[in-house]
Amino acid sequence: MGEAYIIGAGITRFARHEDRTVESLAAEAVVQALRDAGIGWGQVQQLYAAHVKQGVAAGQRVIKQVGPSGIPVLNVENCAAAGSTAVREASLAVRAGEFDLVVVAGFEKMEPGLLSVFPAGDPRVVMGMTVLPMRFALMGAKHMHEFGTTIEQFAQISVKNHEHAVHNPIAQYPKNVSLEQVLASRIICDPITVLQCSPTSDGAAAVVICSEEFLRRSGARRAVRVVASGLTSDSDEQARNVHTLELMERASRRAYERAGVAPEDVDVAETHDCFTVSEVISYEALGLCAKGEGGRLVDERATWIGGRIPVNPSGGLLARGHPLGATGVAQICELVTQLRGEAGPRQVEGARIGLAANTGMWSCCVTLLEKAD
Repeated sequence: MGEAYIIGAGITRFARHEDRTVESLAAEAVVQALRDAGIGWGQVQQLYAAHVKQGVAAGQRVIKQVGPSGIPVLNVENCAAAGSTAVREASLAVRAGEFDLVVVAGFEKMEPGLLSVFPAGDPRVVMGMTVLPMRFALMGAKHMHEFGTTIEQFAQISVKNHEHAVHNPIAQYPKNVSLEQVLASRIICDPITVLQCSPTSDGAAAVVICSEEFLRRSGARRAVRVVASGLTSDSDEQARNVHTLELMERASRRAYERAGVAPEDVDVAETHDCFTVSEVISYEALGLCAKGEGGRLVDERATWIGGRIPVNPSGGLLARGHPLGATGVAQICELVTQLRGEAGPRQVEGARIGLAANTGMWSCCVTLLEKAD
C-alpha cells in the first residue's frame, strides 16, 4: 500500500455557537483546511463527514455550504470516536489508491446536559447505567483502591489542561483554574467534580489528506504522514467493563505494531480526557507508563508541556471543548500543528511523532502521525 499525508488542517472556535448552523461551522473548517493546503475545492475527490447527532445526509448539507461538487460523501457515525474513525477510513482509501485527495470534516452542535445514546424510558437509563460520569467515577475509585491514586492527582489533569488551553485560540475555556477550584467545584459523581468533566460544545475541524504521488506533484510543504491507526470496537457487555480502558489498550497496541514504533517513541499525545480519570488511566492504556503509575506521571509533571511526554497541549476535551463528531479530527489538527512546529507558546519542542487516542461508546481509534519534512 501507498502512503497518506495530511497537508491541510482547519478548525473553528469551540464554544456555544447559538447563532450558527452546524453546516456553516463545518464549511468554515473545510475552507480553512483547503486554504492551509493551498488547493481548491474542485480538486477534492471525496468528503468524509464525521458527526453523531446531526441528522440525515449532514455531509451533503455541508457541501452545499462549501460549493458545487459532484464528489461522493461518506457520513461516518461512531459516537465520540467518529472523527478519528473518519480520518482512518480516509487514510486507508488514499493508501489503497482509491483517491489522491480527500477531505475529512468532523462537526457537531450539542444540547446542554448529559449525553445519552438510549431512549429516555430505556431501563438502563432509569437505573443510571448509561451516565458516563458514573462509569469513569467507578474507574477512578477502582484505581484509587488498587494503586493509591489520589483525588488530587485526578484533579491536576484539569489544572494542566486549562493551563495549556490558555495558549490555544480556539479553546472553549482558555483560562487557568487552581487545584483548589477544581476540588471545590460541584460534585458530579464522586470523585469527579464539574471542573473534571468536558463541556458540551459546538464546533468543527477538518483535514486534507493526499497520496504520496499528489504530494510530489503538488510540491506541498509542511506535510505530516499518517503512519498507522488501530480501531477497536466491542459488544455492549464487554464495553460496559467499567474498570478499564481495555479498548484503548488494544487499539494502541495495534497502531504501535503496524507503525513499528514503541510508546517511548511518542513525543506528544492528544488523548480522550472526557473526564480527568480517563486521561490518567489512558497513560497506562497507551503504554506511556506502567499499570498503576498514571498518578506518578501527574506528580512528576511528565505530561505538562516541557515534560517528558506532553499530553493534550491543546487543552484537551476538558478545556478545548468536546463537540462529539469534531473531537477526533481536532486532535489530529493539534498534532499536525505540533509536528509542523507551529503551535507557538504551547509548542512541544522537537516533536516528530504524535499520537491521538479518541474514544466513543464501545469504540476507540488510536492514530500515529509523523513529521514528514
